[in-house]
Amino acid sequence: MSAWSGHPYPLGASFDGQGTNFALFSEVAERVDLILADDDGPGRSVPLTEADGFVWHGYLPGVRPGRRYGYRVHGPWHPAAGRRCNPAKLLLDPYATAVDGQIDNHPSLYERAPNGPDRADSAGHTLLGVVTDPFFDWGDDRPPRRPYADTVIYEAHVKGLTMRHPDLPEELRGTYAGLAHPAVVEHLTSLGVTAVELMPVHQFVQDGILQDRGLTNYWGYNTIGYFAPHNAYAAGGTRGQQVTEFKAMVKALHAAGLEVILDVVYNHTAEGNENGPTLSFRGIDNASYYRLVDGDRGHYYDTTGTGNSLLMRHPHVLQLIMDSLRHWVTEMHVDGFRFDLAATLARQFHEVDRLSAFFDLIQQDPVISRVKLIAEPWDVGEGGYQVGNFPPLWSEWNGKYRDAVRDFWRGEEHTLGEFASRLTGSADLYQHSRRRPRASVNFVTAHDGFTLRDLVSYNDKHNEANGEGGRDGESDNRSWNCGAEGATDDPSVLELRARQQRNFLATLLLSQGIPMLAHGDELGRTQRGNNNAYCQDGEISWTDWRLTEEQRELRDFTAYVIALRAAHPVLRRRRYFRGEPLTGAGRPLPDLVWLAPNARGMTERDWQRPDAHTVGAFLNGDAIAERDPHGRRVVDDSFLLLFNSYWEPVDFRLPDTRFAERWTALIDTSDPRGTPDETEHKAGTGLTVAPRSLVLLSRPARVHGDEPDH
Repeated sequence: MSAWSGHPYPLGASFDGQGTNFALFSEVAERVDLILADDDGPGRSVPLTEADGFVWHGYLPGVRPGRRYGYRVHGPWHPAAGRRCNPAKLLLDPYATAVDGQIDNHPSLYERAPNGPDRADSAGHTLLGVVTDPFFDWGDDRPPRRPYADTVIYEAHVKGLTMRHPDLPEELRGTYAGLAHPAVVEHLTSLGVTAVELMPVHQFVQDGILQDRGLTNYWGYNTIGYFAPHNAYAAGGTRGQQVTEFKAMVKALHAAGLEVILDVVYNHTAEGNENGPTLSFRGIDNASYYRLVDGDRGHYYDTTGTGNSLLMRHPHVLQLIMDSLRHWVTEMHVDGFRFDLAATLARQFHEVDRLSAFFDLIQQDPVISRVKLIAEPWDVGEGGYQVGNFPPLWSEWNGKYRDAVRDFWRGEEHTLGEFASRLTGSADLYQHSRRRPRASVNFVTAHDGFTLRDLVSYNDKHNEANGEGGRDGESDNRSWNCGAEGATDDPSVLELRARQQRNFLATLLLSQGIPMLAHGDELGRTQRGNNNAYCQDGEISWTDWRLTEEQRELRDFTAYVIALRAAHPVLRRRRYFRGEPLTGAGRPLPDLVWLAPNARGMTERDWQRPDAHTVGAFLNGDAIAERDPHGRRVVDDSFLLLFNSYWEPVDFRLPDTRFAERWTALIDTSDPRGTPDETEHKAGTGLTVAPRSLVLLSRPARVHGDEPDH
C-alpha cells in the first residue's frame, strides 16, 4: 500500500471526508513508516516518501475515523549526540487528537541494550493514535466570557469529583459525561462558581515505578498527547468517542454559564530522562523536542523534577504548543489554561525570561491572547520562583497569598502586614507592571497539599499509603493548636476546625483578586492527612458526597459568601485601592481604611507589633471609582471586616458616624452556620469578635450612580 503525496500541514492525522492526511515533523529522520494498526495482526506499514521542511507526509484515501496508527522512525542512534532513533519502537503521533490504549511497562518500551538500540518491538505495549472526525454539533454554544473580576475558579479532578456521586449512573462515574451530568452541574451552579479548572485531561501515561507499587498516576501530570483528551475518562469508548464526549461536556458546562479551564503540562513529557520509555518525542526527534545537557547530550536538562524539559527555543516545540492551545480553544471550545510549572516555559536558555519567545507568541496570537491565561509561576530550577514577574496578559497562582493567609490564621507573629497586602489584591507584587487585582489567583489549598479540612486537622502529613516512607509531600504543616490530630469526637476540637475552615473560605472569597477553591473543600473533604495524593486513585482522593449536617452547613456557607461577592463590586474590584490617609471630618472617606480594634486608624507601630493578630478593614462602596458599560459611576454598599486570629476574644469599637450610622452583621465565623441573624450595631458601640474568627458588617450605599466622583 502506498500513500499519495498529501500535504505537510496541518500536522497530525486530518480526515477530510474521503481519506486522511498524515504529517509528522522529524528533522533527524532518514525514513518514516506510517503503521496502520489492525485489531488482529501487525497492521500495515506505509512509507511516507514525501518530506518538506522536515515534515514527512502522505494522504491515504479510504482511511476513516476510528483507524488506529503509529510511526516507526529510521535514523541515527547516537545518544551521546542526542540522537535516539529506533524503528523497533512504535511511536505515538504528537499531534494525535485521540489515543487508544495505555502503556504496560513492558521491557520493550525501554532502551536497555548495553550497546543499543534495543531491538525489542514495543507494538502491543504502547499507545496508538486514532483518526478522528472533526464534526460536532455545537448548536448555539458560546463561551461565557466571564470578566476576571467576576470569576470564581473551582479546581476539580474529573474522576475524583464524580466517582462517588450517588446520583450518577455507575457507567458515568469518573468520566467527562459524569462531570456534565445535571447533578454535578447543579452542585457547581448552586455553589456559585463560574469556572471549572480541570486537572490534566491531556492524554497521560502511567508511570512504571508507580505501577510496580500497585499505584497509579492519579493527578495526570505526565502528559504524552497534547491534542487528545485522556481516554480513561471517557464513558463511551477510546476510538474517538472521548473527543465527542469531551466536547459534549464543555457544551453542557457552557450552557450552565460555567467556563472550562484546563491545567496543562507543556513543561515536560511522560518519557522522563534517558532511563524512561520511548513512546513518542524521544524516538521521533529527541534533540529537537528536549532540552539536553550542554556538553553531555546523552542526559536531559531538568527544571521540572520529572526527568526532562521541553526545548522552548526550538521553533517546532513552540509550534506544537501553540497548535495545541489553539486546538483546545477552536475545536474543543475551552475558555482558558492554567500552565503547570510555567517558569520552565520561560527558559529559552538557562534563566527565566519573561520576554521569551513563548510569551511573545502568546501575546500576538489572535486566539490564545483572548482566553484566560494562568501561570503556576515557579519550577524547581535555579531562579524558578517567579511570583509577580509574568507579563500583563497573565494571572498567576499567588503562592504568597496562600502562605500569608495560612500564617495569619495559624496565629504566627509578624504576619498582619503581609496578610493585609494579600487581602487587598497583592498590589506589591503586581502593580509595578501596571497589572490589576485579576493578576492574583488567590488560593489557600489546591490539589497539591492538604485539603482544607486536613489543613486544620493535622500538624503532620500522613502519606504512608504512597509507599515512599513519608519522604514525599510537604515536610511540616506546623501547629494549628486544634487539639488531637486527625479523627476525634471532642466537640471543642471539631468546632474550632469548622471555624477555621469558615475563616479560610470567607477570607479567600472576600479578598481582592480571583479566588480559587479546591474541589470538595466546600464539603469538608478529607484525604486522611495525605498531602501528596498524586498516586491515590481511590477513596483517599475521591469526593465523598455523603454529607453530615456540619458539611452541609459548610457548603451553604460557601455558597452564601460567593453570592455576596457576586452581588457587590467592592468585594471584587477591577482596580487596586488607592489607600489614601484618613482625613478629617467633612472630607470624603478613602476607598480603604485600616482600623485598630479601638476604631482609630492603624499606625506603623500597630502593623509592626509581633503580636498583632487583629485588624479592621473598611471597604468604601461609595468610592469604587469605576464605570459600568453605560458610563455610569458604580457605587456599592460599604463593608467592615473585623479579623481576629488571636486565641482570645477581642473587643472592637465600631467607627464613628462618618463611616455609618448603623452596621448589619452578615458573617460571623464563630457561628456554626457562619451567618448569624442580621443584627444591627450602632456606630461607636462595642462588638466582641470571638477567638479565631472573622466578622463582616455592611452599610447601604449612600450615593447614586449618576452622581459625580468625589
